[in-house]
Amino acid sequence: MNKSLITLDLSGEGIDDNGAQHIADALQNNTTLIKLELLGNHIGDSGSQYLVYAIMKNTTLTTLGLRDNNIGDLGAQYLATGIRNNTTLCTVDLRCNPIGNEGIQHLTDALRNNKSPPTIYLQMNEIFPENDQPLPDALRINRTLITLHFDDTESRDESERQVVKFVR
Repeated sequence: MNKSLITLDLSGEGIDDNGAQHIADALQNNTTLIKLELLGNHIGDSGSQYLVYAIMKNTTLTTLGLRDNNIGDLGAQYLATGIRNNTTLCTVDLRCNPIGNEGIQHLTDALRNNKSPPTIYLQMNEIFPENDQPLPDALRINRTLITLHFDDTESRDESERQVVKFVR
Protein backbone atom coordinates (compact mmCIF):
# COMPACT_ATOMS: atom_id res chain seq x y z
CA MET A 1 0.00 0.00 0.00
CA ASN A 2 1.22 3.47 -0.90
CA LYS A 3 2.98 5.07 2.09
CA SER A 4 1.57 8.56 1.38
CA LEU A 5 -2.04 7.53 0.75
CA ILE A 6 -4.39 8.83 3.47
CA THR A 7 -7.79 8.02 1.92
CA LEU A 8 -8.68 4.89 -0.04
CA ASP A 9 -12.15 4.56 -1.57
CA LEU A 10 -12.86 1.14 -3.06
CA SER A 11 -16.63 1.50 -3.04
CA GLY A 12 -18.56 -0.68 -5.46
CA GLU A 13 -15.50 -2.58 -6.67
CA GLY A 14 -16.96 -6.06 -6.09
CA ILE A 15 -14.61 -6.80 -3.20
CA ASP A 16 -15.45 -10.11 -1.53
CA ASP A 17 -13.96 -11.88 1.48
CA ASN A 18 -10.81 -12.75 -0.51
CA GLY A 19 -10.32 -9.10 -1.45
CA ALA A 20 -10.96 -8.09 2.16
CA GLN A 21 -8.14 -10.41 3.19
CA HIS A 22 -5.72 -8.64 0.83
CA ILE A 23 -6.84 -5.22 2.06
CA ALA A 24 -6.44 -6.35 5.68
CA ASP A 25 -2.93 -7.66 5.00
CA ALA A 26 -1.89 -4.30 3.55
CA LEU A 27 -3.65 -2.31 6.26
CA GLN A 28 -1.93 -4.07 9.17
CA ASN A 29 1.42 -2.45 8.44
CA ASN A 30 0.21 0.83 6.95
CA THR A 31 1.01 3.93 8.97
CA THR A 32 -0.60 6.65 6.84
CA LEU A 33 -4.11 5.58 5.81
CA ILE A 34 -6.76 7.33 7.90
CA LYS A 35 -9.92 6.62 5.86
CA LEU A 36 -10.95 3.36 4.20
CA GLU A 37 -14.26 3.37 2.33
CA LEU A 38 -15.62 0.00 1.16
CA LEU A 39 -19.26 0.92 0.48
CA GLY A 40 -21.35 -1.50 -1.57
CA ASN A 41 -19.03 -4.48 -1.81
CA HIS A 42 -19.50 -8.13 -0.83
CA ILE A 43 -17.25 -8.41 2.21
CA GLY A 44 -19.73 -10.34 4.34
CA ASP A 45 -19.05 -12.01 7.66
CA SER A 46 -15.92 -13.87 6.59
CA GLY A 47 -14.34 -10.72 5.11
CA SER A 48 -15.06 -8.95 8.39
CA GLN A 49 -13.01 -11.59 10.16
CA TYR A 50 -9.95 -10.60 8.11
CA LEU A 51 -10.51 -6.90 8.66
CA VAL A 52 -10.68 -7.23 12.44
CA TYR A 53 -7.00 -8.18 12.71
CA ALA A 54 -6.04 -5.13 10.68
CA ILE A 55 -8.25 -2.91 12.83
CA MET A 56 -6.57 -4.20 15.98
CA LYS A 57 -3.03 -3.63 14.62
CA ASN A 58 -3.49 -0.39 12.70
CA THR A 59 -2.97 2.78 14.72
CA THR A 60 -3.78 5.44 12.11
CA LEU A 61 -7.16 4.45 10.64
CA THR A 62 -9.89 6.76 11.94
CA THR A 63 -12.74 6.05 9.50
CA LEU A 64 -13.93 2.65 8.28
CA GLY A 65 -16.85 2.59 5.85
CA LEU A 66 -18.53 -0.80 5.56
CA ARG A 67 -21.99 0.30 4.47
CA ASP A 68 -23.98 -2.23 2.41
CA ASN A 69 -21.55 -5.16 2.58
CA ASN A 70 -23.86 -7.99 3.67
CA ILE A 71 -22.29 -8.06 7.13
CA GLY A 72 -24.52 -9.92 9.56
CA ASP A 73 -24.38 -10.84 13.23
CA LEU A 74 -21.20 -12.89 12.92
CA GLY A 75 -19.40 -10.11 11.06
CA ALA A 76 -20.57 -7.62 13.68
CA GLN A 77 -19.13 -9.90 16.34
CA TYR A 78 -15.75 -9.89 14.58
CA LEU A 79 -15.82 -6.12 14.10
CA ALA A 80 -16.80 -5.60 17.74
CA THR A 81 -13.56 -7.29 18.74
CA GLY A 82 -11.63 -4.77 16.66
CA ILE A 83 -13.63 -1.81 17.98
CA ARG A 84 -13.10 -2.96 21.56
CA ASN A 85 -9.32 -3.05 21.05
CA ASN A 86 -8.79 0.03 18.87
CA THR A 87 -8.60 3.55 20.27
CA THR A 88 -8.00 5.45 17.01
CA LEU A 89 -11.19 4.59 15.09
CA CYS A 90 -13.54 7.58 15.18
CA THR A 91 -16.21 6.43 12.73
CA VAL A 92 -17.49 2.99 11.72
CA ASP A 93 -20.27 2.98 9.12
CA LEU A 94 -22.31 -0.23 9.25
CA ARG A 95 -25.47 1.10 7.61
CA CYS A 96 -27.54 -1.14 5.32
CA ASN A 97 -26.20 -4.45 6.59
CA PRO A 98 -28.30 -7.35 7.93
CA ILE A 99 -27.02 -6.88 11.48
CA GLY A 100 -29.66 -8.09 13.91
CA ASN A 101 -30.10 -8.51 17.63
CA GLU A 102 -27.04 -10.66 18.27
CA GLY A 103 -24.71 -8.39 16.29
CA ILE A 104 -26.03 -5.28 18.00
CA GLN A 105 -25.36 -6.93 21.35
CA HIS A 106 -21.71 -7.54 20.38
CA LEU A 107 -21.30 -3.97 19.17
CA THR A 108 -22.80 -2.47 22.32
CA ASP A 109 -20.55 -4.70 24.44
CA ALA A 110 -17.59 -3.30 22.51
CA LEU A 111 -18.78 0.25 23.22
CA ARG A 112 -19.00 -0.56 26.91
CA ASN A 113 -15.36 -1.61 26.94
CA ASN A 114 -13.78 1.02 24.69
CA LYS A 115 -12.63 4.16 26.49
CA SER A 116 -12.72 6.22 23.28
CA PRO A 117 -15.54 4.63 21.28
CA PRO A 118 -16.16 5.55 17.68
CA THR A 119 -19.32 6.94 16.16
CA ILE A 120 -21.19 3.92 14.82
CA TYR A 121 -23.79 4.25 12.09
CA LEU A 122 -26.44 1.52 12.35
CA GLN A 123 -29.22 2.91 10.16
CA MET A 124 -31.25 0.44 8.12
CA ASN A 125 -30.14 -2.65 10.01
CA GLU A 126 -32.36 -5.32 11.53
CA ILE A 127 -32.66 -3.99 15.08
CA PHE A 128 -35.95 -5.15 16.56
CA PRO A 129 -37.78 -3.89 19.68
CA GLU A 130 -36.69 -6.78 21.89
CA ASN A 131 -33.10 -5.67 21.34
CA ASP A 132 -33.47 -2.00 22.30
CA GLN A 133 -32.12 -2.39 25.82
CA PRO A 134 -28.42 -2.91 24.92
CA LEU A 135 -28.23 0.59 23.43
CA PRO A 136 -29.18 2.51 26.59
CA ASP A 137 -27.19 0.03 28.69
CA ALA A 138 -24.07 0.81 26.68
CA LEU A 139 -24.68 4.54 27.11
CA ARG A 140 -25.10 4.15 30.85
CA ILE A 141 -21.77 2.35 31.19
CA ASN A 142 -19.69 4.27 28.65
CA ARG A 143 -20.07 8.02 29.16
CA THR A 144 -17.63 8.94 26.36
CA LEU A 145 -19.80 7.91 23.40
CA ILE A 146 -20.63 11.06 21.46
CA THR A 147 -22.75 9.86 18.54
CA LEU A 148 -24.85 6.78 17.83
CA HIS A 149 -27.02 6.68 14.70
CA PHE A 150 -29.87 4.19 14.31
CA ASP A 151 -32.38 5.97 12.06
CA ASP A 152 -34.51 3.81 9.76
CA THR A 153 -34.10 0.69 11.85
CA GLU A 154 -37.09 -1.53 12.52
CA SER A 155 -37.38 -0.23 16.08
CA ARG A 156 -36.35 3.42 15.72
CA ASP A 157 -39.16 4.92 17.81
CA GLU A 158 -38.67 2.56 20.75
CA SER A 159 -34.87 2.89 20.55
CA GLU A 160 -35.19 6.66 20.64
CA ARG A 161 -37.52 6.52 23.65
CA GLN A 162 -35.08 4.30 25.54
CA VAL A 163 -32.08 6.49 24.72
CA VAL A 164 -33.92 9.75 25.49
CA LYS A 165 -35.00 8.30 28.84
CA PHE A 166 -31.34 7.66 29.64
CA VAL A 167 -30.02 11.02 28.40
CA ARG A 168 -32.47 12.99 30.54
